[in-house]
Amino acid sequence: MEKKVSQAVIRRLPRYHTHLRELQDMGVTKISSKDLGDKMGLTASQVRQDLNCFGGFGQQGYGYPVDGLLESIGQILKLDQIKTAVIVGTGNLGRAIVNNFNFFSNGFKLVAAFDSDPAVIGTEISGIPVYDVRQLRDYCTANQPDVGVLTMPKKYAREIAGILCDCGIRGIWNFTNTDLHLDIDAVPVENVHFAESLMVLSYKIGEKK
Repeated sequence: MEKKVSQAVIRRLPRYHTHLRELQDMGVTKISSKDLGDKMGLTASQVRQDLNCFGGFGQQGYGYPVDGLLESIGQILKLDQIKTAVIVGTGNLGRAIVNNFNFFSNGFKLVAAFDSDPAVIGTEISGIPVYDVRQLRDYCTANQPDVGVLTMPKKYAREIAGILCDCGIRGIWNFTNTDLHLDIDAVPVENVHFAESLMVLSYKIGEKK
Protein backbone atom coordinates (compact mmCIF):
# COMPACT_ATOMS: atom_id res chain seq x y z
CA MET A 1 0.00 0.00 0.00
CA GLU A 2 1.32 3.44 -0.92
CA LYS A 3 2.30 5.51 2.10
CA LYS A 4 0.04 8.50 2.65
CA VAL A 5 1.99 11.73 3.11
CA SER A 6 0.51 14.38 5.40
CA GLN A 7 -0.68 17.71 4.02
CA ALA A 8 1.78 19.49 6.34
CA VAL A 9 4.72 17.73 4.67
CA ILE A 10 3.34 18.37 1.18
CA ARG A 11 2.98 22.08 1.97
CA ARG A 12 6.61 22.23 3.11
CA LEU A 13 7.95 20.69 -0.12
CA PRO A 14 7.76 23.93 -2.13
CA ARG A 15 9.72 25.67 0.65
CA TYR A 16 12.43 23.00 0.42
CA HIS A 17 12.53 23.49 -3.33
CA THR A 18 12.82 27.28 -3.04
CA HIS A 19 15.63 27.14 -0.47
CA LEU A 20 17.52 24.46 -2.40
CA ARG A 21 17.27 26.51 -5.59
CA GLU A 22 18.76 29.48 -3.74
CA LEU A 23 21.59 27.26 -2.46
CA GLN A 24 22.21 25.97 -5.98
CA ASP A 25 22.40 29.54 -7.31
CA MET A 26 24.98 30.27 -4.60
CA GLY A 27 27.11 27.34 -5.73
CA VAL A 28 26.45 25.19 -2.64
CA THR A 29 26.79 21.50 -3.52
CA LYS A 30 25.75 19.78 -0.30
CA ILE A 31 23.92 20.67 2.90
CA SER A 32 23.22 18.96 6.20
CA SER A 33 19.74 18.46 7.61
CA LYS A 34 20.66 20.88 10.41
CA ASP A 35 21.73 23.67 8.05
CA LEU A 36 18.71 23.15 5.80
CA GLY A 37 16.45 23.15 8.84
CA ASP A 38 18.05 26.37 10.12
CA LYS A 39 17.25 28.08 6.81
CA MET A 40 13.62 26.99 7.03
CA GLY A 41 13.00 27.37 10.75
CA LEU A 42 12.76 23.59 11.24
CA THR A 43 14.70 21.09 13.31
CA ALA A 44 17.13 18.69 11.67
CA SER A 45 14.89 15.84 12.82
CA GLN A 46 11.87 17.38 11.08
CA VAL A 47 13.82 17.77 7.83
CA ARG A 48 14.90 14.12 7.94
CA GLN A 49 11.35 12.96 8.73
CA ASP A 50 9.89 15.02 5.89
CA LEU A 51 12.36 13.77 3.31
CA ASN A 52 12.18 10.16 4.51
CA CYS A 53 8.51 10.20 3.46
CA PHE A 54 9.79 10.01 -0.13
CA GLY A 55 12.84 7.77 0.30
CA GLY A 56 16.45 8.29 1.35
CA PHE A 57 18.14 11.28 -0.25
CA GLY A 58 21.17 11.84 2.00
CA GLN A 59 24.07 9.95 3.52
CA GLN A 60 24.99 9.75 7.19
CA GLY A 61 27.85 12.17 7.83
CA TYR A 62 27.64 13.69 4.34
CA GLY A 63 24.29 15.44 4.14
CA TYR A 64 22.18 16.04 1.06
CA PRO A 65 23.51 16.75 -2.45
CA VAL A 66 21.80 20.03 -3.35
CA ASP A 67 21.45 19.33 -7.08
CA GLY A 68 20.10 15.82 -6.57
CA LEU A 69 17.67 16.77 -3.81
CA LEU A 70 16.41 19.76 -5.78
CA GLU A 71 15.77 17.56 -8.81
CA SER A 72 14.05 14.88 -6.72
CA ILE A 73 11.72 17.33 -4.99
CA GLY A 74 10.95 18.94 -8.35
CA GLN A 75 9.92 15.52 -9.65
CA ILE A 76 7.78 14.84 -6.56
CA LEU A 77 6.03 18.17 -7.14
CA LYS A 78 5.71 17.29 -10.86
CA LEU A 79 7.54 20.50 -11.82
CA ASP A 80 9.17 18.58 -14.68
CA GLN A 81 5.72 18.07 -16.23
CA ILE A 82 4.62 21.41 -17.67
CA LYS A 83 0.90 21.99 -17.17
CA THR A 84 -1.16 24.64 -18.95
CA ALA A 85 -3.15 27.33 -17.17
CA VAL A 86 -5.74 29.97 -18.00
CA ILE A 87 -6.54 33.01 -15.88
CA VAL A 88 -10.05 34.46 -15.55
CA GLY A 89 -10.09 38.11 -14.57
CA THR A 90 -7.54 40.69 -15.73
CA GLY A 91 -8.12 43.46 -13.20
CA ASN A 92 -5.30 44.73 -11.01
CA LEU A 93 -4.56 41.39 -9.36
CA GLY A 94 -4.96 39.29 -12.50
CA ARG A 95 -2.77 41.64 -14.50
CA ALA A 96 -0.12 41.66 -11.76
CA ILE A 97 -0.02 37.85 -11.73
CA VAL A 98 0.26 37.65 -15.52
CA ASN A 99 3.00 40.29 -15.61
CA ASN A 100 5.07 39.19 -12.64
CA PHE A 101 4.54 35.57 -11.65
CA ASN A 102 6.93 33.05 -13.19
CA PHE A 103 4.54 30.25 -14.07
CA PHE A 104 7.10 28.28 -16.05
CA SER A 105 9.63 27.86 -13.23
CA ASN A 106 6.79 26.45 -11.13
CA GLY A 107 5.73 23.84 -13.66
CA PHE A 108 3.07 25.77 -15.58
CA LYS A 109 2.59 27.58 -18.87
CA LEU A 110 -0.01 30.37 -18.92
CA VAL A 111 -1.75 30.18 -22.29
CA ALA A 112 -4.79 32.49 -22.14
CA ALA A 113 -6.63 35.12 -20.12
CA PHE A 114 -10.35 35.91 -20.01
CA ASP A 115 -12.30 39.03 -19.06
CA SER A 116 -15.64 40.73 -19.63
CA ASP A 117 -14.24 44.24 -20.18
CA PRO A 118 -14.44 45.25 -23.88
CA ALA A 119 -11.42 47.51 -23.34
CA VAL A 120 -9.10 44.54 -22.71
CA ILE A 121 -10.71 41.81 -24.82
CA GLY A 122 -8.60 41.25 -27.92
CA THR A 123 -5.46 42.71 -26.35
CA GLU A 124 -2.42 40.95 -24.87
CA ILE A 125 -0.83 41.11 -21.42
CA SER A 126 2.84 40.16 -21.48
CA GLY A 127 2.17 38.18 -24.65
CA ILE A 128 -0.90 36.37 -23.23
CA PRO A 129 -4.04 36.89 -25.34
CA VAL A 130 -7.15 38.14 -23.55
CA TYR A 131 -10.42 36.57 -24.71
CA ASP A 132 -14.05 37.34 -23.95
CA VAL A 133 -15.08 35.35 -20.86
CA ARG A 134 -18.08 34.15 -22.89
CA GLN A 135 -15.54 32.13 -24.91
CA LEU A 136 -14.22 30.35 -21.82
CA ARG A 137 -16.25 27.17 -22.22
CA ASP A 138 -15.47 26.77 -25.92
CA TYR A 139 -11.77 27.53 -25.41
CA CYS A 140 -11.37 25.09 -22.52
CA THR A 141 -13.34 22.36 -24.29
CA ALA A 142 -11.08 22.68 -27.32
CA ASN A 143 -7.73 23.19 -25.56
CA GLN A 144 -8.14 21.28 -22.28
CA PRO A 145 -5.99 23.45 -19.98
CA ASP A 146 -4.95 21.82 -16.72
CA VAL A 147 -5.55 24.66 -14.27
CA GLY A 148 -7.81 27.68 -13.95
CA VAL A 149 -6.59 30.75 -12.06
CA LEU A 150 -9.50 32.78 -10.65
CA THR A 151 -8.97 36.51 -10.09
CA MET A 152 -12.42 37.85 -10.94
CA PRO A 153 -14.91 39.30 -8.38
CA LYS A 154 -15.88 36.63 -5.88
CA LYS A 155 -19.59 36.68 -6.79
CA TYR A 156 -18.67 34.97 -10.08
CA ALA A 157 -16.25 32.42 -8.59
CA ARG A 158 -18.58 29.44 -8.29
CA GLU A 159 -20.12 29.99 -11.73
CA ILE A 160 -16.72 30.17 -13.42
CA ALA A 161 -15.43 27.20 -11.41
CA GLY A 162 -18.46 25.23 -12.59
CA ILE A 163 -17.72 26.02 -16.22
CA LEU A 164 -14.08 25.01 -15.79
CA CYS A 165 -15.04 21.73 -14.12
CA ASP A 166 -17.56 20.97 -16.87
CA CYS A 167 -14.71 21.38 -19.36
CA GLY A 168 -12.40 18.93 -17.57
CA ILE A 169 -10.16 21.31 -15.62
CA ARG A 170 -7.79 19.42 -13.28
CA GLY A 171 -7.24 22.09 -10.61
CA ILE A 172 -8.18 25.62 -9.56
CA TRP A 173 -5.98 28.33 -8.04
CA ASN A 174 -8.49 30.64 -6.39
CA PHE A 175 -7.70 34.28 -5.52
CA THR A 176 -11.30 35.52 -5.30
CA ASN A 177 -11.27 35.93 -1.51
CA THR A 178 -14.00 33.34 -1.05
CA ASP A 179 -13.50 29.66 -0.27
CA LEU A 180 -14.47 27.32 -3.06
CA HIS A 181 -15.44 23.82 -1.95
CA LEU A 182 -16.37 21.87 -5.04
CA ASP A 183 -18.53 18.78 -5.18
CA ILE A 184 -15.99 17.21 -7.54
CA ASP A 185 -13.27 15.54 -5.44
CA ALA A 186 -11.10 15.02 -8.50
CA VAL A 187 -10.59 18.80 -8.89
CA PRO A 188 -8.38 20.16 -6.10
CA VAL A 189 -8.72 23.84 -5.18
CA GLU A 190 -6.07 26.03 -3.62
CA ASN A 191 -7.85 28.95 -1.93
CA VAL A 192 -5.45 31.89 -1.48
CA HIS A 193 -6.39 34.54 1.09
CA PHE A 194 -4.08 37.55 1.36
CA ALA A 195 -6.17 39.12 4.12
CA GLU A 196 -6.02 36.02 6.31
CA SER A 197 -2.25 35.90 5.99
CA LEU A 198 -2.00 39.54 7.00
CA MET A 199 -4.31 38.95 10.00
CA VAL A 200 -2.10 36.08 11.14
CA LEU A 201 0.85 38.47 10.96
CA SER A 202 -1.13 40.99 13.02
CA TYR A 203 -1.70 38.31 15.68
CA LYS A 204 1.97 37.37 15.76
CA ILE A 205 3.00 41.02 16.12
CA GLY A 206 0.56 41.38 19.01
CA GLU A 207 2.07 38.33 20.71
CA LYS A 208 5.44 40.08 20.84
CA LYS A 209 4.16 43.03 22.93
